[in-house]
Formats: sequence, structure tokens, C-alpha cells
Amino acid sequence: MKFKLISSVVATALTFSGGIAFAAGELNIFNWGNYTPPDLIEKFEKQYDIKVTLTDYDSNDTALAKVAAGGHGFDIAVPSNSYVPIWIEKGLLLNTRVDQMPNAKNILPQFRDVSWDPGRQYSAPWQWGSTGVSVNTKYYKGDINTSTIFLDPPDELVGQINVVPEMMDVMSMAIWYHGGDVCSDDKAMLKKVNDTLLAAKPKWKSMDYGNLAKFAAEDIYAGVNWNGASMRARFQNETVHYGHPIEGYPLWQDAVVVLAEAKNVENAKLFQNFIMEPENAAMMSAFARYSNGIIGSEEFMPDDMKGAPEIAVPAELAAKGQFIDTCPPEVTKMYTKIWTNLMK
Repeated sequence: MKFKLISSVVATALTFSGGIAFAAGELNIFNWGNYTPPDLIEKFEKQYDIKVTLTDYDSNDTALAKVAAGGHGFDIAVPSNSYVPIWIEKGLLLNTRVDQMPNAKNILPQFRDVSWDPGRQYSAPWQWGSTGVSVNTKYYKGDINTSTIFLDPPDELVGQINVVPEMMDVMSMAIWYHGGDVCSDDKAMLKKVNDTLLAAKPKWKSMDYGNLAKFAAEDIYAGVNWNGASMRARFQNETVHYGHPIEGYPLWQDAVVVLAEAKNVENAKLFQNFIMEPENAAMMSAFARYSNGIIGSEEFMPDDMKGAPEIAVPAELAAKGQFIDTCPPEVTKMYTKIWTNLMK
């Protein structure tokens, strides 16, 4: 009886201190593939007596379409920052007041009030990084800090390039390659982007997400890739290096959000708070090899991430990275038309 009373008091205190309450049961997470640390999930399950079911997706568009269709059964999803406003506008998310959760104090200052989630009310930071190019320098000895690698590839790389099929990443890099501005409706510039992408595609080998094993086995030599994925490839093949295109490259942050149709809301809020604990955030980074945006996580991070070239960017290239905004619907429609042509 005493134990039950104490538990009740603790749960009540947590509820009033940030909307977090202990709750056994289930949690259904919808996240990118090969992105969720098994040891993180195991720790969460043991700590809260909650059974977690994890379902993978391969793109922002896939996740959005699945959740918007309804009847999905998921409690949590992890969209990228430029998609979060779309999810909010469509009424797909609950406002869980992440900013009032106990561990919200651990969010890095630059991520506490962000354009995609003002006041940080809907989303807890998952991981963040960049999209650039991976190149096996055994096969190509030239400059890798350029989008020329995939938009006008050198002969050594033709037919050995993989491009991750994430529309906003690829479109943004192609737009910056032509000196344009992302979210611009400049039709002349977008025609150049369309023509460049269509001319480049025959020189690519594939457009797949799962490229880690391919880089390791040298089934591909180069391609558009994320910095953490490139670091994981380098650990398996030391000649795989990551380039930050001088023309410009996207920065992104993925966000843990609770879905409007969630059946396990309190458990989902527990998870949002859980990942903002420094040691837990470091577990995410140790697995997927991206930065996490949580103060104090550094002391728990793997030594091989400190100063890693995929993260420690030279100043002249660091300034070229930009977070992508959510484009107006009319601009997104134009981008989608180009992307549809490319994917045919």
C-alpha cells in the first residue's frame, strides 16, 4: 500500500512538472530505417515497463503519406525539420508542450526556439546533421567538396553513383549548384535544375536509401549521402570520405513528435522526455553517428566522433550549410513535378 501511494505521488508530481507520467503498456514508433539504437529502446522498455514496437520508413514523403492516410496505429514519428510545419498544419500532431518537459532544459540554445516549431512545443530533437556527398577516394582523387560529384560526375565515377531519393535534399543541392535560392519560384532557374538532374541521372547507378553496405563493399563509389551514414561507411572502408559541397548543402534536424491518433500518449511523452537526457541522446549518436543537440551528451559520446571530418567542418565549408525551410505549397508543387520526372 505504501509503495502504491509513493508511486501515485511521483506520477502526479511528474504530470504537473511537464506533462510526463509513468505508464506501463505499449509504444508504437515510426522512424527512419537503421536509425533507432536497440540499446536505447531496451533501456526505455526496462525503465518504464513499456513494450516498444518499431516500424521503419524510408523517406519523409513516405512517412507523411502513411500518417495522413490514418488508421496507422503509430504513437510517434520522426519527420525532418522542413516537414514538421506540414504535419502541424495538417493536424497530424499533438501539442505535447515539449518546452515544459523536465529534460527540455538540456536542449542546446540554438534549438530551443526553431522556425519549424516555434517555442519547441511539438517536437523533441532526435539527431541532426548534413547532406553532402560520399566518395571512395581510391577511385577518385579530385575535389570531393562539390555537388559536381553527382550532377556532372567525372568519368571515374560514372555508373557508380547512388543518390538518396530524398526530394528536398537533392533539389536543394541542385538549386544551390545553379546559384539559386531554395523555395524560390524562379522558373528559369528551376528549368536548369530539371535539365541538370535529368542529364545526370543516366550517369547514376541507383537511387536507394540503403547504401552503407554498398559503400563498404565498393558496389558504389560515390553519391549523395548523409554525414552520419558516411561516417559509418568510413568505419567499414577507410577510403570512403565525406564532402561538404562548396555550392551549398542542407542541414537538417529530425524531430520526435506525438501523433494526433496516438493511443499511448503518455508513453509517447515519456519517450520525448527520455531522449533529451544527455546519456540517452549520446546513445542515439553512438549508433547512427549524428549530432544530437543535447547539452551534456558530449561526455558520453564515442571518442571516434570527436573531431570526425564528417562533423568537424572547415570554416569555409561550414558557412555553406543551411537549414531548409518549408517551402510554400506552390513552390513545393513545382519541385514535386521536377522530382516526379526524375523518378520515372
